[in-house]
Amino acid sequence: MSATGAELERLVGIMARLRAEDGCPWDREQDLRSLRPYLVEETYEVLDEMDRVAYGGPWRALCEELGDLLFQIVFHAQLAAEKGEFSMADVCRAISDKIESRHPHVFGERQVNVNGSEEVLFNWAKLKAEEKKRKTGREGSVLDGVPTAAPGLLRAERLTEKASRIGFDWPDVAAVRAKLQEELGELDEAIASGDRDALEHELGDVLFSLANLGRFLRTPPEDAMRMAIRRFTTRFQHIEAELKAEKVPLGEATLEHMERHWQAAKAAEKALPPPASLPRAPLTALRFRVSDLAAQRAFWDAVAPLIGWQPERGAPGEAWYGDGALRLVFTQGEGAGGSGTALGLGAPSARAVERLRATLDTSHPEAVQGAEPQRLRFRDPAGLLWEYTASHERLDARGAPL
Repeated sequence: MSATGAELERLVGIMARLRAEDGCPWDREQDLRSLRPYLVEETYEVLDEMDRVAYGGPWRALCEELGDLLFQIVFHAQLAAEKGEFSMADVCRAISDKIESRHPHVFGERQVNVNGSEEVLFNWAKLKAEEKKRKTGREGSVLDGVPTAAPGLLRAERLTEKASRIGFDWPDVAAVRAKLQEELGELDEAIASGDRDALEHELGDVLFSLANLGRFLRTPPEDAMRMAIRRFTTRFQHIEAELKAEKVPLGEATLEHMERHWQAAKAAEKALPPPASLPRAPLTALRFRVSDLAAQRAFWDAVAPLIGWQPERGAPGEAWYGDGALRLVFTQGEGAGGSGTALGLGAPSARAVERLRATLDTSHPEAVQGAEPQRLRFRDPAGLLWEYTASHERLDARGAPL
């Protein structure tokens, strides 16, 4: 069993012990209704820590809050298990089955290429409709699945994002911005009229357009609003502290007086040094120039499926291979090749290492540079040295254990 599986089993066991007859009185008293506030609270605490990380804060606190949220999920699963409805294993199995079925381009028996994330989302919508039809006899709406209790800006963004999956969308950000301008004009007319119903209607349209604009800008409006609230809170509390230091009672300061402190707080924000720890930029692609692209493609067409990678549709004169997160791109041209640096690939098991070795021994015996029970070193036609290992050893630039 993996370390992840062992720790999850441990947590499930702890939860069962807490709910046992000789367990914790408080935990034994809980039910689905009483746990609702804690689930919501833990979710928002995770969001708070995500915001702190985005500002350069430590990741450890986020780890702890994710653990608190996971405990809530395990708690709910335990309640269901006690009634014979489902277990934590059923929860894991259900989401695993769902994710696999909705990613046929990754997990399907006949894996196919997809042209970017937009096609993935389009296929997701179709597969979701098919699933619902099998379960309920009807496809339902593309918009299904967005909780009605979700915050308004978040719900607006998700609804428009779901509609966009079947092509109901603005052509570009300029069109969305123009729509916002139109809605602002209609809001001005409602303000002039003073009609309460018209004001609510037009203000709602403006907020909905802003949420849609946030989606196009890849800036989630709910996150943007939360950050704006955070800035407002920090600046206003600065005003309160300054007025207290000046012995000016709250409510007696002039607007101009408070505005000076507000601007000082804004200036202080801009003067802060950049975060000590910026959000990590994930490695998404490695590009290599190779002298014989045809040989390189033939080699990797055979090797890639054995290590969980798939050929992708690339530009002319290039060969692409991806695993859903990282992409290898080989381009026709004079490449360095033959360097001493070993590029590491993680193998899921020693058996996977042996399977790749057996294939290379048959198809490209000259490629194998060295093999051990959990590690295989091979060189591709471009001269690049690769390390495929099932262990967690750290390797130096030559591929040797540190």
